[in-house]
Amino acid sequence: MANKNGQGQPGVSLAGAVDLGALKHQVDAEPGQQGGAPAAGGYVIDTTEASFQAMVQTSTTFPILILLWVPTDDRLFPLATRLAQVVNAQEGRIQLSRIDIASNPQIAQTFQVQGAPALFALLAGRPMPVLQGLPTDEEMSQITDQLIPQVIQMAQKAGITGSAPYQETSDQEQDEQAGQAAADVIPPAHQEAHRLAQEGDYAAAAEAYGKLVQADSTDDLAKREQAKCLLMARSAKADVRKVRQAAADAPDDLQAQLDVADVDMIGGQVQDAFDRLLDFLAGHRDQTDPIRRRLLEYFVIPESTDPRLAKARRRLSTLMY
Repeated sequence: MANKNGQGQPGVSLAGAVDLGALKHQVDAEPGQQGGAPAAGGYVIDTTEASFQAMVQTSTTFPILILLWVPTDDRLFPLATRLAQVVNAQEGRIQLSRIDIASNPQIAQTFQVQGAPALFALLAGRPMPVLQGLPTDEEMSQITDQLIPQVIQMAQKAGITGSAPYQETSDQEQDEQAGQAAADVIPPAHQEAHRLAQEGDYAAAAEAYGKLVQADSTDDLAKREQAKCLLMARSAKADVRKVRQAAADAPDDLQAQLDVADVDMIGGQVQDAFDRLLDFLAGHRDQTDPIRRRLLEYFVIPESTDPRLAKARRRLSTLMY
């Protein structure tokens, strides 16, 4: 679908992206609170300028529906709720990424939208415009009944067949996440490495984080960010279809399996990445060291309480000894 108003889509400033008429419809409540916008969760995420590039990269693993909105405008709540219901019903075959264009105006400029709401489909980093403006009932039915299944089919034909990660949601978890976000202030020593990562210079960022780890071996945050940057430096621009095909064509090729495990990790398929390398190690004990080193790098990325870590660590120990 095109812009429902039939107009072009010039670049916009923050002032142009926010409908001043929306001020009459603003609510003073956080998403998930009574009277507020629907909360993220399940297969629905909120994306900011800081996480935008990572979100785009995951579209090489599974398709994404992008909703550009203003989460304080109650006119948009029914749209966001309906999209979330339909996307969650797909059980990971597609993800809904919501972007607050009032707080992230550069993203609005990237998509060249005139205002909120606007809807795009994203496949392998390539956006396809779906709708701009509030949809009619007929347009909404077309989006939910026809367009979303078509996007999933297009992704599958393009070899984009991964599953989006599921996120639990509850009022308690939202409170914990909000508290964690407030606590996650970037340490002064990390500022330069963080800046490099945000600019997409992952190799330099990994080197900067590595120096922090050398200076303080107890800096778990630096270890995690270094591992993520190493991962992105290796595989952020990989052609997912070629990587997966190479791994399928050469199941005994170590590098091919390492490459596809990277793709899994970037796409949030942590268990698949662990299992792939551990299964490979089970049949190739002569290649223990490179697999062990890659897995140890992966192991610092999830939270330490992630149950997948303990299981993978136990299996690695068993295979090594």
